Amino acid sequence: MDETFLTVVKNKYIEILLVGLILWLAVFMINKALQIFFKRTEFIEDKKKKTIESLVKSVSKYTASICFVLYVISLFFHDFGKILAGAGVAGIVIGFGAQTLIRDILAGIFLIYERQIHKGDYVTVNNLFNGTIEEIGLRSLQIREWSGKLLTISNGDIRQIQNYNMHYMRITESVLISANQNPDIAFKALETACDQLNQMHHDLLKKDEFQNAIEPFQVHGIMGLNKLNRGIEITVKGMVEDEKYFEAALAVRKEMITQLHQHDVKLLEDLVYPQPTK
Repeated sequence: MDETFLTVVKNKYIEILLVGLILWLAVFMINKALQIFFKRTEFIEDKKKKTIESLVKSVSKYTASICFVLYVISLFFHDFGKILAGAGVAGIVIGFGAQTLIRDILAGIFLIYERQIHKGDYVTVNNLFNGTIEEIGLRSLQIREWSGKLLTISNGDIRQIQNYNMHYMRITESVLISANQNPDIAFKALETACDQLNQMHHDLLKKDEFQNAIEPFQVHGIMGLNKLNRGIEITVKGMVEDEKYFEAALAVRKEMITQLHQHDVKLLEDLVYPQPTK
């Protein structure tokens, strides 16, 4: 009797190991096949490829895990099917506290279906978290902050997403100069900065099908008078590729301040808070 029982248990453990191995191989083969397919495919954007890979990886992992757990339970409880049918699927789900899980999964499906985000996008979530999307799963979203910290946010907790990588971004950088200064000199300095940017950083600009810049760097104009009681606000703008936004913004600021200094245009702080003379 004891030997028979041990034999049955031993056989069940072997079955569990075999099923686990088969499911693991199935997940591995699915993900590998998808990677090979995308390597040979050029009509899908790289961001969409990475997003689909991340989603399929998440779906296959969860599906395999659920199947494995159900199979193990059915091995040791022969009437598991009757129990499940009698209690009702909804009752079992609620009993295991799976409401949050279902909410997260549904939210993840809508995020991807509505194409709100892609892997590699820079986003702000709920006006609290900023970072680059590393993984998009059925249950959660992982973003990497500038500091390197990895955040995992449940899809059901996502209320608002600001995506900085939706095809293009417009840079708007402003400076404040004194109302006592000649604005024409400031305009000339900033126009020179825009000319330099359009020549040296033409690759950062968003282009049409003929490779012409849709909106090159340019002085937008005076956007405010009497700023901080004594200043004039002048703005420079330009439309750039979404993934090059931060690189372009740094270049714009550097060139603006360089040209303003070369044309001896002082910023408002320089005049409001003059440096003490020795």
